[in-house]
Amino acid sequence: MTTRPTPSRCPQPLAPHPARFAPPAGAVDAHCHIYGDEQRYPYAPDTWYLPPQVSVQDYLDVLATLGVQRAVFVHAAVYSDHSLILDTMAAHPGRFRGVAQLRESVTDAELAQLHAGGVRGFRANLVSGNGMKLEGAQRLARRVAQYGWHVQFLIDCEALPQMDALFADFPLNVVIDHMGRPDTALGVEAPGFQALLRLLRGGRAWCKLSAPYRTARVQPGYADIDPFARALVAAAPDRLVWGSDWPHVNMEQGKPMPSDGALLDKLADWAPDEATRRKILVVNPERLYGFDPV
Repeated sequence: MTTRPTPSRCPQPLAPHPARFAPPAGAVDAHCHIYGDEQRYPYAPDTWYLPPQVSVQDYLDVLATLGVQRAVFVHAAVYSDHSLILDTMAAHPGRFRGVAQLRESVTDAELAQLHAGGVRGFRANLVSGNGMKLEGAQRLARRVAQYGWHVQFLIDCEALPQMDALFADFPLNVVIDHMGRPDTALGVEAPGFQALLRLLRGGRAWCKLSAPYRTARVQPGYADIDPFARALVAAAPDRLVWGSDWPHVNMEQGKPMPSDGALLDKLADWAPDEATRRKILVVNPERLYGFDPV
């Protein structure tokens, strides 16, 4: 009988420092993961990684340091249910929203509970090959359309060079994680990235300016990601949100741990205009996630 190897513990995130600009009131971190006490919120038996030893309070401290007031919790794969994000949203009414990770077997009653608790979308990871596939996401999208949710996709954009046509008649708006994880060696004219720009211009999709360190070859600094982020800002400033991706789990071997203040600084590089940054940090996430306007 083969023994499943013990999953490895992810390294600790860096202590946060403020960005070089003051975020506007009501700013939102639209992509983060939270972790709680393992006794109260046990990990799934088949989890393939162990998170760093961080708490919800650690993340609240990050927000306070960055000057960001609100956030969107993307369900962490180490958990088999959504208790942690639901409990945290309930403890801070109106401050947080959630993105679920679901199976097609989810019941209508569970979907209603998630929506009432603050969940506003579900995620499909098309990179790892684990979990829900595109066809399943399409079927589930029809079931949650009544709630006005979106479907968040983790993709490599060059693997979907016709994504604008693929998602043109999708049952819900789609959100593309991490700038589509572009291949920086191919440049902004690469067909998959150009399809992402067309998709955003079509008004049925959103994209997260998040996790540049995941695909950048220049570490740290991520200068090779800059042309892609600036192209997104130029093409569709009304369809973008920003996310930290804290606490940066599953870092590739040899990649330095990112600084959350430096990640927020990148937004000032990509969108030097203050009004555009306010759209990305405040106005757009209010529309996408249903936060109260500030």
